[in-house]
Amino acid sequence: MQHQEFQLPTQSRRSSMRSRLSAFVNRLLAAIGYAIVRIDDKRLVEAKTFAGVDFAYDNLYLLDTYAPWITDEDFRTVWEVASRNSLTNTFRSYELYQCVREVARIPGDILEVGVWRGGTAAVLSAAAAKWKPTAKVWLCDTFSGVVKAGVYDASYSGGEHADTTQTVVADLLSSLKLTNASIVRGVFPDESAAALLDAKIALCHIDVDVYQSAADIVGWLRPRLSSGSMIVFDDYGFSTCKGITRYVNELRMGGEWIYLYNLNKHAVLIKR
Repeated sequence: MQHQEFQLPTQSRRSSMRSRLSAFVNRLLAAIGYAIVRIDDKRLVEAKTFAGVDFAYDNLYLLDTYAPWITDEDFRTVWEVASRNSLTNTFRSYELYQCVREVARIPGDILEVGVWRGGTAAVLSAAAAKWKPTAKVWLCDTFSGVVKAGVYDASYSGGEHADTTQTVVADLLSSLKLTNASIVRGVFPDESAAALLDAKIALCHIDVDVYQSAADIVGWLRPRLSSGSMIVFDDYGFSTCKGITRYVNELRMGGEWIYLYNLNKHAVLIKR
């Protein structure tokens, strides 16, 4: 029996050739930090259920986007140094910087839980020095990694991001001549919240990666927030931090908060 070679339809062959050509060109461009990207309405990357909740993710490419951080010299001066000690990006850091400005007239201090090496801590401290000079900036971390990982946190088992010390954070703040922050070690709020006494909180940045840790922080925060106070959740929308996404979405159900989702992977909750 004569062997007959299978032939792709003409349209499929053309599509296959385009894909191979695109892949080849992108391999060349990747060497200098560029890529060719097709932008259309079919960019769905992932949609699946985890622990009973549906999660969907999409690669987005935003064009002609307003970027005030480029001309904000005060922010750029701080971020040029602080970014070396951060896992976050310019967009989220600038949002934190501006959030301090927005709560300048709200009574209370600034709190960050999940400091790591102090990059966003320095941004918050610099913003507070500029716009909220009477506020204390509280920087709370275990300095031994993530705690309270559970069934909603598939990417974490505990102890991640332990590659830091209080000294690293203190040295960064000192290099920027920031003197308005206090570094507090221990699991928050279980071990370290007592250091804050009866402090009111105008803005809290939560960067703890996992569900239960975030829930315990918000439980401590609730009676210490005024109308207009903000909570900013890092990791919201990361596929590796489904526990944070789940928890924030649960908080929305109670009607206690005004909710904002930024595509930079921040969720902002404003106390009504």
